[in-house]
Amino acid sequence: MASLESKCNPDMDETKEAKQKWIDSAPAWIADMRKGDLNRTHLLDSVLLKLAGDVSGHKVIDIGCGEGRFSRMLADGGAEVTGIDLTGPLIEEARKLQPEGRYYEASAEELPFANSSFDLAVSYLVLIDVPDFRLAIKEMVRVVRPGGRILAANLNSFVSTASGWHRDSERKKLHYPVDQYFEERPLRLEWAGISILNWHRPLEAYMTAYLKEGLILRHFLEPQPTEAAIADQPKMADGARIPYFNVMVWEKPHS
Repeated sequence: MASLESKCNPDMDETKEAKQKWIDSAPAWIADMRKGDLNRTHLLDSVLLKLAGDVSGHKVIDIGCGEGRFSRMLADGGAEVTGIDLTGPLIEEARKLQPEGRYYEASAEELPFANSSFDLAVSYLVLIDVPDFRLAIKEMVRVVRPGGRILAANLNSFVSTASGWHRDSERKKLHYPVDQYFEERPLRLEWAGISILNWHRPLEAYMTAYLKEGLILRHFLEPQPTEAAIADQPKMADGARIPYFNVMVWEKPHS
């Protein structure tokens, strides 16, 4: 039987396609983030900020920072933030929105920083966009100091099977079916003028990649929307039925 690592070697054509799609989708993404993403603003932001803890004076790398939204939130908490993203137009927007910030066009799979440069690495719904997520995890581990942490939010793997909700004849949501769960594969997604390439992988593949680097799992959450969030935004109710996301905190040991 093939190993998990051998099941999905990144395809160069798909890698190029993924980058170009993000470049083409950058204006629509910026507009969407400006409007506000419900899952970020009403579910994940507070969870990630709480798990990040007191970042005042800490060196933080925000990997796949996009237009810098979460980087600015970390900077507001006193962190010395470095944001990287492979999409040039998004980095340009981040620099416009925070001229004093540190933003670089770079790949998560090849970070242009020395070993042990950061106290905390953040990956906020990014690994699903990275063709070689295993190499990206290796790079996060490399640039984080011993005793430092990796804070990662990702789609739960059953969601990225792309099956979607099963509905009855009146379009009422009944359940969320799962199929082809173990097959690592690219997915082409479109919404709000955005057209990008994501990757589906089973949770085992992600966990194995982290554990292979000798990391220690400190927190694992599947955030649920609060009653207040659902009252404010009824669309969030789906997240009380199934966990769309997971959030992990991994620690790099001292030896």
